[in-house]
Amino acid sequence: MKKVFKLEGLDCAHCAAKIEERVTKLEGVKSVVINFMTTKMTLESVDDNIEEIIENVKKLINEVEPDVNMVKA
Repeated sequence: MKKVFKLEGLDCAHCAAKIEERVTKLEGVKSVVINFMTTKMTLESVDDNIEEIIENVKKLINEVEPDVNMVKA
């Protein structure tokens, strides 16, 4: 299942790369691509536990960059 999110407050390309790298390692995530210019994140995951994966991604983003908020695009 693919979902697209807006990463509000993302103002650093290095931070985007850190977030992308760490989200890729989460269980259930097939792929993740963050476009720094549009501040959009495309997340592809297994279908059975998408809500749990989204919550884990939000927590991880908050750990890496507390000023970034993940909202549905």
